[in-house]
Order: sequence, then C-alpha cells, then structure tokens
Amino acid sequence: MTGQPGSAISVEIVSFGYLHGEPPAAHLTIDLRHHFKDPHVSPELRYMTAHDEPVRTTVLATPGIAELLEATAHAVVAFLSGPSAGPVVVADGCAGGRHRAPVFAQHLATRLRREGLSVTLHHRDLDKPVVER
Repeated sequence: MTGQPGSAISVEIVSFGYLHGEPPAAHLTIDLRHHFKDPHVSPELRYMTAHDEPVRTTVLATPGIAELLEATAHAVVAFLSGPSAGPVVVADGCAGGRHRAPVFAQHLATRLRREGLSVTLHHRDLDKPVVER
C-alpha cells in the first residue's frame, strides 16, 4: 500500500463530537471524553479549535495521548492485515468535536501516512458552534 495520489484509500479517519450526534460507523471508535484534558474548560481555549496552535499543544501535552496514538496506529495496521477488503474506518470523538478529537485525528493521519498508508481525514464537527455546558 502506498500513500501516493490515486492509490486506493486504506484508512478513513473521522473526528466528531458526541454532543453533536451519534458516532459515525467505524471499525475502531476512540472516546477521548473522560481520560484526556478538555481544552474547553480553559476560557482562553474554549472558542479556539484544533486549527489553533495553543489547542494542539494542550492536547498533545496530555499524558497518555502519545501512547494512545501509537496503539491506535498499531490497531489500524492489524485491521489492514486481515482478509477483508475495503478501508479501515477510525472514528475518534470528544465532547464537542473541536479540540481533542480533531487534534488526535490529524496526528493519527500523519502517523499512518508515515507507514505509507493512504489516509482520508474528515472533521465532522470541527466547524460547528461551541456547545455551552
């Protein structure tokens, strides 16, 4: 498998927010809500998104994130080694889909592309309004 243009899609990654609806159908669903710091609780980060460096830095500095990224990448490779055809779908969610999930998804995509995999990435709820809670 290669990550070259025109190659078949090996992996689809979708980030989402549980507060915006049901998780998308996926082979692997990663729930980031309860185990990882939520940038939403910081007033200075609340209205930012994964597009903003302070959010990315905060999420990636959370203990356990690097290990979960690596474990998820290994799980994707294991799914791809099976006999089934078609892409492996990974959905990762947080509360609102603006902070933790899209940062995790972007870094997972980068990690898998380094393996030579073809990856599509979609942020379902990144551009939706902040959910006030």
